[in-house]
Order: sequence, then structure tokens, then C-alpha cells
Amino acid sequence: MAAEAAAEAGTRVTVLDHMPSPARKLLIAGRGGLNLTHSEPLDRFLDRYGEARARLAPSIRAFPPEALVAWCEALGQETFVGSSGRIFPKAMKASPLLRAWMARLAALGVTLRPRHRWLGFAPDDALRFDAPAGEMLLRPRATVLALGGASWPRLGSDGTWPALLPGCEVVPLRPANMGFAVAWSEHLRRRFAGTPLKRIAVSFAGITLRGEAMITEQGIEGGAIYALSAPLREAITAQGDATLFIDLRPDIDLPELARRLAPRPAAVSLSNHLRRAGGLPPVAVALVQEALHGGAARDDLAMLVKALPLRLTAPFPIARAISSAGGLAWSAVDDALMLKRHPGVFACGEMLDWEAPTGGYLLQACFATGRAAGRAAASWAVSQKPR
Repeated sequence: MAAEAAAEAGTRVTVLDHMPSPARKLLIAGRGGLNLTHSEPLDRFLDRYGEARARLAPSIRAFPPEALVAWCEALGQETFVGSSGRIFPKAMKASPLLRAWMARLAALGVTLRPRHRWLGFAPDDALRFDAPAGEMLLRPRATVLALGGASWPRLGSDGTWPALLPGCEVVPLRPANMGFAVAWSEHLRRRFAGTPLKRIAVSFAGITLRGEAMITEQGIEGGAIYALSAPLREAITAQGDATLFIDLRPDIDLPELARRLAPRPAAVSLSNHLRRAGGLPPVAVALVQEALHGGAARDDLAMLVKALPLRLTAPFPIARAISSAGGLAWSAVDDALMLKRHPGVFACGEMLDWEAPTGGYLLQACFATGRAAGRAAASWAVSQKPR
């Protein structure tokens, strides 16, 4: 996006990518349908970025969701709004969009050089690269760094770039939109790993959200968990663990559920009672039994179903997170996203210090900051031309 914006401004642009082919993270995002952005009102949309709202707002206001949709459709990829307000290309994948985009960049004169890994700055501030023919130096008038976070490192963004920017403040990279470790019993792990928890509600720190989750061998993950991952991660960092509460029947209020569950015939097992009277699927029954074996009170079964406590001991590693928090501190860049210690060098995307939930917010901010950095770099490059 930075390359497109700079090329449209009339500058000559080269993209150097250390992977053999471009946009691998975009392609992997396309496996889930390629959630480009979200249709909610812009002010509410911006609130999703939390503490980074004020710094991201200028870029996103300049290239809001409707502009991203128009950009996508101009590449021949029609979009639609899903039932949750999320916006996707009708193709539900990234490859057609990427092919059209690469053709547009080529028409703009953008050159792509794969297998060129940035090694940092030379003493004279030239850019050092490990290239197929050996180490090389480049001295562009302006540079945009789009080095990513540290999630899915096999796709290219391995999070090693902070060492290449000595003197620039970097907030440590941490997992975001990830699952959490739970000490399951061997029975639950063996029987239910890979089983979805559908139509649940999760609560933590006064926030309750409906959604779905997935039991894994190591713990729990999924959309409902990702939405609370930031406060859960911070609580675990501060306290060593965090207790998430799951409502296994959010469609029924507590008094009605208590009425259904109160009379349990002596001949009916607890699991059958929870399944028949409570309407719980086998995985939910197993979670209730796990909680009871762990010491949960047995005298209020309905309350346990409506607020099942789940102790989370650690976030999943950043390598398997959807995105990452942390990155280049906002104090290290000016309002044009230029590094204060490196005039003419700009930064964008996930390498900046922000995080957001899934739902289109991740790609929107990457696209918008890329466009902003590309336009700013082009303006800088023009200002550096000999007169």
C-alpha cells in the first residue's frame, strides 16, 4: 500500500521483500475469508484501537473503511457486508485481489525484489541488504519500513527488526488475538481437543461478549477469546493467571435455567441431566464436570453453567497468535510516521505500537498507515531532489 501511494504520487518505487514472494501474510488472512474492514460508524471503529486511537485516527480518517472498499472494488473484487458487520471480498480469499494489485503496481512502475533482507543501516545511513548476489547498499531518497510484528514468523515478519533500529524506542512485542493455556484434565484434553464451543458468552473485567471458542490440547482459543485477549494478557502478566467466566447457555436466564436443573431424578446421571434438562452439548457438560472436580460448588448448578470459571495460566506463544501488540513506540515517530532518529525513513503497519481485535480492524490500520507512510515518503523524496 505504501508503494502504491508513493508511485501514484509520481515517485519511482522499489519494494524489497526478504521472502521469495510477496504478501504471504495477506494470503494466509484470506484463508479466513479476508476480513478487510468493518461497517460500523467510524468513531466506534476508531475506539477499537484503544490507547493508539489518537495516533491512528489521522491515517484511518484519511483512508476510512469506505475508501478501502472502493479500492478493493476498483481492483475488480466486489465486497459484501456479513451479518456481524464485517466486510469481505465476495471471492472470500486474497489471491484474486493480490493478482490484480500486483498488476496495478507493475503498471505504476513499481519494482519488486524478492529475497532481499534488510540488515540495517551502514555508517553513512545507506540501507544494507542481504541479496541473492551478496550484500548490497541502497541510498534511496526516502524509505518506508513495513517489517510487521512477530506473529506467524514463517510468513516473514519474525520480530527481529528492533535490533536494527538502535536508539529507537520499541515496546516489547507481545501476542495479541491469541488463545490461552488451561490445565485440562487428561480426559477432557483427549476427548474434546478440537471441539468448538458454540453460542456462548464470555466475561472478564466487567466485559461480556457473545461468540464462539475452541477447546485445544493446550487450552482455549477462538473469536470470543480473542476479543478479550488484551485485558486477559495484561492480567496474567500482573497476577500470574486470570479467571475467565463462560456462560454456556446465554440464551436462557438464570432463574429459568435453575428451574430446569433443580429437580434431578436420582436415577439420572449428572451428565445426562445437564444434557437433557440443561440443553448442554457434550463439551459443555465436560467443562461443568471439570469445574466440579476442580472444587467448584455443587449446590448451584445453574450458576455454574451461567458463569463457569476457567483459569487461564498463560497466553499462547506469539508465533501462533493472529497478531501482535507492541512495536515501534509512537514517541519514536512524528505525525507523518517518520522516524525521528532517521530523517526520510518512515514506518507503517503492525511494526508500530498498536493492537486491535479481529473484525477488520487489523487490515484496515495496516492499509491506512501504509498509505499514509507512502504519501509522506513521496513528499519527502520530492523535497530532496536537487534544485
